[in-house]
Amino acid sequence: MGTSSTALDSPGDVTGERRHLTDLAYRLLGSVAEAEDAVQETYARWYALSPGRRGAVVNPAAWLTTVATRVCLDQLGSARARRERYVGEWIPEPLPDRTEWIGGRTADGPSDPADRITLDESVNMAFLVVLEAMTPAERVAFVLHDVFRYSFADIATMAGRTPAACRQLATSARRRLRAARTAPSRTPGQAALIRDFKEAWEAKDIDALVALLAPDATLVADGGGLVGAVLRPVEGAARIAEYLLFIATKAPALTLLQRTVNGTPGLVAQNGGRTVTVAAFDLSDDRVTRIWAVRNPEKLGAWQPGGHDGA
Repeated sequence: MGTSSTALDSPGDVTGERRHLTDLAYRLLGSVAEAEDAVQETYARWYALSPGRRGAVVNPAAWLTTVATRVCLDQLGSARARRERYVGEWIPEPLPDRTEWIGGRTADGPSDPADRITLDESVNMAFLVVLEAMTPAERVAFVLHDVFRYSFADIATMAGRTPAACRQLATSARRRLRAARTAPSRTPGQAALIRDFKEAWEAKDIDALVALLAPDATLVADGGGLVGAVLRPVEGAARIAEYLLFIATKAPALTLLQRTVNGTPGLVAQNGGRTVTVAAFDLSDDRVTRIWAVRNPEKLGAWQPGGHDGA
C-alpha cells in the first residue's frame, strides 16, 4: 500500500499541493465534500497569513499538510458525535472512476474529484469502512504512515504527539485491520462476478443470487434518514436475495449499471436518469461477502448529471 506523499523537505508551489491534500483528506474523512471543505480551510489559513509570515515558512508543502491534518482531526472528532445521531448506518461517500464521472462542482467551478483523488487500494470501500472504526488519532497515524509513507517523526509534528505515541497508534490501527480480515486489493474475477450478480438481480432469479452470495454475507444500506433504507444490516444470503428482489419489485423502472466504485467493480442503480443507489462489494472465494449500498442523496452528488448537488 502507499499513495505517494509530498516530501516534507521539498519546496513547491502551494497550488500544486491541492491533489495531495485532497487525497489525504478523503482518506481521513471518508467524504469528498468534507475533504474539499478541509482543503479549502487549509488554503484559507495559508492566505490569511501576512506575506511576511508566508515568506518565512521554509517548506509550504509541509505547512499545508500539517494544517490539513489538524483540520481533519478536528472534523473527525465532531464527525464521530454527528454519526452517533445519524439515522441508520453511515457508509463513506462512494467515489466514481475518472472515466465514469458524470458531473460535479466545487467552489472553484466544475470539477472531477477523481482528478483530485488518487484511486488505489486505500480507497477500497472495505478499507474505508474499517478506517471508520478507528479513533481519529489511530486513523491519522495509520493513514499518514502506512498509506502516505510519512515518518513517525513527521507525523508527530503534524498530529501534536510524540513519535512513539504515533507508532503505537498505527500499530493499534493495524490490529483493527487484521481483526476485520481486510486486505484491500483488486480481485481478478470481480468484474465478471458483479456482472453475473447484476444479471441475476435483473432477472429476479433468487437462486442465482443466493449462489453468488456467501452464506454469511452482509448488506449494509445508508439512507441517512433522507430516503428509505434498512436501518440495520441484512445478514445471510437468502435474506439479502429476498431484500434485493423486494426492491426490484417495488421499483420496476430501476436501471442497473456496472460501474467502478472506489476503484473496484460495483453497481449503480438509476431511476429516471437519476442515481438513487451506489453499491460497493467485497468478495471472498468467488462470492460476494459484503455489500455497501449508499442511498443518502447527499452522498451521491458525484454520480448525478448536472452537478455535485446531491439533489
